[in-house]
Amino acid sequence: MLLEEERKRKAALLPDLRADIASASSARLDSNVDDEHDPEGATIAFELSQASALLKQSAAGLDQVEAALARLDAGTYGTCAVCGEAIAEGRLEARPWTPFCITHAGAGRR
Repeated sequence: MLLEEERKRKAALLPDLRADIASASSARLDSNVDDEHDPEGATIAFELSQASALLKQSAAGLDQVEAALARLDAGTYGTCAVCGEAIAEGRLEARPWTPFCITHAGAGRR
């Protein structure tokens, strides 16, 4: 099933991202405290920021997939969470974790 494969793929990313954050944090501790004047400080700060953002994004994506699997178990998968209408098959193929039809796609961003 596509959702299970996506869940496994997203879950597999998390340990590597956590390791990247730990590595960048460790490097930051070993470097000059003054990032502004340390030539590597900005790079370390950027790597830490980037890895943290990727971890947050991956965790959110995993949550979306797990919510879709829960809707599948509940028998509500493929039904828009806003209007209750069926979500178009093409949309589910493109974004199998979505709880919204195309009309209400922006509802999840608010």
